[in-house]
Amino acid sequence: MTLQQKPTELRIGIADYKISQAPNNLITVGLGSCIGTLIYDERSGIGGLSHIMLPDSRPFEKRSTVNAAKFANLALPKMVDEMKRQIRFPHFKAKIVGGANMFNFDNNTQNVGARNIMAVEETLKQLRIPIIAKHVGGSNGQTMVADLETFQVMVRIVHQETVYL
Repeated sequence: MTLQQKPTELRIGIADYKISQAPNNLITVGLGSCIGTLIYDERSGIGGLSHIMLPDSRPFEKRSTVNAAKFANLALPKMVDEMKRQIRFPHFKAKIVGGANMFNFDNNTQNVGARNIMAVEETLKQLRIPIIAKHVGGSNGQTMVADLETFQVMVRIVHQETVYL
């Protein structure tokens, strides 16, 4: 008789990412204007979840230290590079959640959520990773739970029904 491995729930904080494999779950809470990006390879059972805070690192280049996981243009390529070292012939797919307009700004210049959505979509396009599901926009905070066994994503939305991707 073999014991089934119990899934571990790994939490990803703001401006961070984690890579794991089945049967574990990846979870990130507090997705307002931030974007949760799950990138995964079904054959290997490996997935990574990033909690992106801002679209672009360039305005912060003059700082002595920059947290790459904070920015779409740095976090996703870095996470993908780490995942490629673990997977021989990866076939990545992505699911994205978040990008809410938390402060009801009328234009995209002030709407960090909309800018984050565009930056994540553009970065994934450059990486040639298809987005197969997304739940983005709106004005409510969200929690994202990714099951690395099935790659189903549960999205819990403040004051709304749970959505599955």
